[in-house]
Amino acid sequence: MGHKLSPTSLRTGIFLPWRSRWFSDKKGYAKNAAEDSRIRRYLGGKLSEMGLERVEIERSGTRVKVIISVSKPGLVIGRGGGGVEILKEELGKMLGSPAEVEVVEAKEPSLSAPLVADRVISALVRRGRQYRRVLNEIVEETMGRGAQGVKIEIAGRVGGSEIARTEKFSKGSIPLSTLRANIDFTQKPALTRYGKIGVKVWIFKGELERMS
Repeated sequence: MGHKLSPTSLRTGIFLPWRSRWFSDKKGYAKNAAEDSRIRRYLGGKLSEMGLERVEIERSGTRVKVIISVSKPGLVIGRGGGGVEILKEELGKMLGSPAEVEVVEAKEPSLSAPLVADRVISALVRRGRQYRRVLNEIVEETMGRGAQGVKIEIAGRVGGSEIARTEKFSKGSIPLSTLRANIDFTQKPALTRYGKIGVKVWIFKGELERMS
């Protein structure tokens, strides 16, 4: 099996739920898909410092519900729910119709690939050339939290090197060819003073049961 497809997308609809849940005809499909992309880009920038794990979008008729999973829900909700109201207002302007917003807490931050990737990015940006020890500690901590396998791959001018290279940090197994394997995956860019460094994270959590 090739490695060109995201492990998450490969399992979506079979063992993992869709993160955009709606149905549309040909005329409305492109509009809805473009809006979903805009919502995710907007929230990705807005909540980047609040531990954004994932964004799920549900549509029913003109109703749009956005479910935001974060590691720091209190910062998103704000005092008296003011933060959620601001998000509703800004998303409503973006969509041209009212939007519902639900904020939930990430259940296992240490086993979430997007949140682990954020820690890797922070290490690359702040530590400079001293990133290896931190990344090895992240791998060990993730395994200690119950993961059966972890792999971190970084590519670019790592540590300020003149020539771009790829480095990997891994422990345990990552059975990419096994569809039942519950593998959380993400890829993000780290904007360092040496340039952009690509970060990929795979976390193997065990086996999944097929969706009914």
